[in-house]
Amino acid sequence: MAQRPEPLTDTGIRTDDVRRFAFELPALTASVARARRLAEERLILWGCGPGIRDTVALVVSELVTNAVVHTASNRVICELREGEDTLRIAVRDEGGPAGPRMRDCGEDERGRGLLIVDALCTAWGADRTGHGTAQIVWAELAHGMGEPC
Repeated sequence: MAQRPEPLTDTGIRTDDVRRFAFELPALTASVARARRLAEERLILWGCGPGIRDTVALVVSELVTNAVVHTASNRVICELREGEDTLRIAVRDEGGPAGPRMRDCGEDERGRGLLIVDALCTAWGADRTGHGTAQIVWAELAHGMGEPC
């Protein structure tokens, strides 16, 4: 009798090889600091070094801030997913009029979030969820950027 294959995630990685952590917060500016703390605490539990923790905390901060400030969300969901080659940070919002975009901020101190994410991560993007204008904005760090988990 043939053995049943192990379940795969949407990225094709066996679920045994993936560590995940997700949490939901209200879409409030105070939630940004909470999201950063929850991400850092989880990475400590996973045995990640301070370099990768700092980078992930900054990316989580930027993505959650964008979801809170630029969408009509009541809540946001943040997920950390560590696979064999990457650590993926994803923030799901309830939607807004337009997707994320990088822009020239000039001297303005605001609006640099995605420029920071782009500089720190190997890839990032946004996908509509199929539920109205809700979207998931994600960023990936390759293992080897900072200390591995």
